[in-house]
Amino acid sequence: MSDHAAASAPGAPSSQAAAHVPHLARQPRRGRVAPGSVEEKRLREIWETPPGWRGWLSSVDHKTIGLRYLVTAFVFLLMGGVEALIMRVQLARPNATVLTPEQYNQLFTMHGVTMIFLYALPVLSGFSNYLWPLVLGARDMAFPRLNALSYWIFLFAGIFLYASFPTGQAPDAGWFNYTPLSGLEYSTGPNIDVYALGMVLLGISTTVGSMNFVVTLLRMRAPGMSLDRVPVLVWGTLTASAGNLLAVPSVSLAFFLLWMDRRIGTHFFDVLNGGRPLLWQHLFWIFAHPWVYAVVLPAMGIVSDALPVFCRRPLVGYGPVALATVATMAIGFVVWIHHMFATGIPALALSFFGSASMVIAIPSAVATFAWIATIWTGRPVFRVPFLFFAGFVFLFVVGGVSGVLTAAVPFDWQLTDTYFVVAHLHYVLLGINVFPVIGGIYFWFPKFTGKMMSERLGKLGFWVMFAGFNIGFFPMHIAGLLGMPRRIYTYPADMGWNTVNLVTSLGSFLFALGVLIFLVDLAVSLKRGKPAGDNPWDAPSLEWAVSSPPPPYNFAVVPTLASRHPLWEDRIEEPGNGGQLRSQLDEGYLLAEGREALGTTALEANPDVILKMPGDSYAPFVLALFAALFFAALALAAWPVASAMLFGCAVAIIVWLWPERELIQREPVAIHDAGG
Repeated sequence: MSDHAAASAPGAPSSQAAAHVPHLARQPRRGRVAPGSVEEKRLREIWETPPGWRGWLSSVDHKTIGLRYLVTAFVFLLMGGVEALIMRVQLARPNATVLTPEQYNQLFTMHGVTMIFLYALPVLSGFSNYLWPLVLGARDMAFPRLNALSYWIFLFAGIFLYASFPTGQAPDAGWFNYTPLSGLEYSTGPNIDVYALGMVLLGISTTVGSMNFVVTLLRMRAPGMSLDRVPVLVWGTLTASAGNLLAVPSVSLAFFLLWMDRRIGTHFFDVLNGGRPLLWQHLFWIFAHPWVYAVVLPAMGIVSDALPVFCRRPLVGYGPVALATVATMAIGFVVWIHHMFATGIPALALSFFGSASMVIAIPSAVATFAWIATIWTGRPVFRVPFLFFAGFVFLFVVGGVSGVLTAAVPFDWQLTDTYFVVAHLHYVLLGINVFPVIGGIYFWFPKFTGKMMSERLGKLGFWVMFAGFNIGFFPMHIAGLLGMPRRIYTYPADMGWNTVNLVTSLGSFLFALGVLIFLVDLAVSLKRGKPAGDNPWDAPSLEWAVSSPPPPYNFAVVPTLASRHPLWEDRIEEPGNGGQLRSQLDEGYLLAEGREALGTTALEANPDVILKMPGDSYAPFVLALFAALFFAALALAAWPVASAMLFGCAVAIIVWLWPERELIQREPVAIHDAGG
């Protein structure tokens, strides 16, 4: 059936924590659940995914989906990294012939597509999918089947984009795909069609995933988790998701219009027939610049929540950091034209968008000062995650400063389409994303697996990675100042770029060695890691209140919170409660009459409704498969096959929404379809 139904009826529980419940179908029993008790076994039976391939294809467990996102995104990271290393071999020496121009264009394009669209946001979605219900005190995401659908479409979109690679027909107009060079007159093969349709398909995954995150925050928080107690990781992902809901339709429209120009004969971007090539840049960058913050803000949230654990104190300035997170995305929607300063934009627009591009540094500076103050006023413990988070702060400053420089219009005119911009892009998209991600894996690996990763290998990997990153990408600033254009596959020997390119290539391989050390540590720890215990870092947030790895149902009883740091309440006083209130983590709402979750109000998180959650289903996988085959048929212009695949999508949706028998037989006072 639909993703969940809400059972409601008059009545309110008598306990103080549930005093604000206006509508519940029945009084949920409050109390404790002992491990191995009848209630615990029943919860495990209800929520556990069956083993084998059937469970693998049908699972809607957010933890399983989160780990799949992480693994798949890292596979794409490795593929994009290999593409980058091949390009750096080509550019290490002048007049090299390792690659032909066409091969370089395809590698360059697929490297950008992979790192920006198939790695950077999906890997953060993996963290958020796994952690959100745990840090919010929920049983699952709001729409579990939509969650599964978002992953399967992401996977199939990545396969779809790479399917053209072995045939030598991969996208070749750059990840930005500017018209008219991406039009039919300059690219007659299927290269650009694959890219256009693949991005529309990927946009579906991003959109449904973003909707799921927004609704989960509004309706699935534990009682007592008001908005001022939400972890910064949640604020980061929420802001990115809201931004995606506004930005992704723009780029999906752009790619669909381009595909129509190429295959149906429209002229949206054809200047000879009244089209506007610059329309493409506007539609693309009004998406792509907010996308930069979508792949940065959740990573900043990881640092804001995990860094204080190793400083042994709460984050300095939680409120300003949360507000800065939202402000960054809001301002990010009015800076896209700084990618177009050299296209003949009127002077008034240049001054407005240049000013906005500088103003956006203010909320970023707020977060930076909060991290530094947290370290300065805390008692830092130099474990591996802390090193990655501290390294991130350094890279964040370097990338942010170079970004502010390009916001100055005259300076940008000099550096447009040079390697200075490439350096800035890698600092803000690779450095500011990869270091928090790897630090987050070291931090939450005990929660994922119940095992610890190696401190010795972790520290070695960090220093190799940190040195390799700066050796590899900082000289790109110098190459840009020396006038080296971006997007060239070779260069003459007398341009003065030989040394900086050789150093960049050596640094890139050193960075790759650091990533390899991390992967070795990951593999060894999965097999022989030391047992971690439930909370090895002595962290304060809710996910560490359950066992490691968590049980299928997350929380046997839905906890009730009274502070922002429920596991540190015995050592700090939270604002607003004077240290008098205490969270109830092992005694709360027991919901064990089927797959049930507690819905709460949007602002104060008061208990509000019992949500009937859907079970495992093949429908998301089948729907994603038919959707991918539909887009493949469009790319091949196989219209009958496309029609058949569209019919298959319709059947899968009907199966998805078909009512479940047990929910019909329950007969609560009222059942309201919650959609999904």
